[in-house]
Amino acid sequence: MRLALLGDLHYHEIDRSVRGLAEARNAFYQHVLDEFLNQDADLYISLGDLTNYGLTSELEEVYAILARQGKTFIHVLGNHDLYGQSRADVLKMTEQKRYHALDTEEAMLVFLDTAKEMDYEDWGGWLEFEQLEWLENMVAASGEKPLLVFGHHPVYRTTAGSEREKGSIHPGIDMWSILNRKKGIGIYFNGHTHMDSIVQRDNWSFVQVSACLDQPGFRIAEIGNEAIRIWAVDVAEPEVFQHATLLHQHMKHFSPNPNARGKDGDRELAVSLLSGTKLS
Repeated sequence: MRLALLGDLHYHEIDRSVRGLAEARNAFYQHVLDEFLNQDADLYISLGDLTNYGLTSELEEVYAILARQGKTFIHVLGNHDLYGQSRADVLKMTEQKRYHALDTEEAMLVFLDTAKEMDYEDWGGWLEFEQLEWLENMVAASGEKPLLVFGHHPVYRTTAGSEREKGSIHPGIDMWSILNRKKGIGIYFNGHTHMDSIVQRDNWSFVQVSACLDQPGFRIAEIGNEAIRIWAVDVAEPEVFQHATLLHQHMKHFSPNPNARGKDGDRELAVSLLSGTKLS
């Protein structure tokens, strides 16, 4: 099984009075999403903040691009996706599920909703009791099969930036009381902090994907017979960076991160399906 993972895309409305901005916006997102969808994968997953403010126009336009190739696309909600309108309205428009699981032969895939609804002051993550109880049941149901969890916010004090205020699922939520129940391999994928980062702790690996406007590209996760391998794919054409630079100058609710790429060790990971340890 192969998965294509998209970090914070922040597809956004623009000021059309700025010369060349519409062309740059359209070219940037079309190029990045074409590269993403052209990957050979079974599922195409957004780790949240697919849009910059969750406006109807943003959602309709980006989903129109994503629908052109008819791929199976899953969108976990990010805080930016829920700024402009309610969760119910966004889910109705996108026809996505709020949180859910896919139990496949290779692994259990769990998709979370860690975003707060229309909370402009607190962009940190949260899971209510019902979802935490559901997650605990999914961890138990996965048995010794690999468990892959996809959420927008990182678990507190795992990946780079997750220790910052509003940079993770709220530290008052004891995620480890649930994660520690996992038998065998667990991998948690997230966005939010706009920094590539890979951290391993016990039998869990945490893979954080940066924002596309800072580091154009995405991740591939492949579940093989002997290992789960994860690697970065860069969209490196010079014109893509030129478009991104112009967009940075005229965006609201987004600040470029010069440290988005992280270190060499944050670019790929291999986890043995036998030991759960990082392979060289």
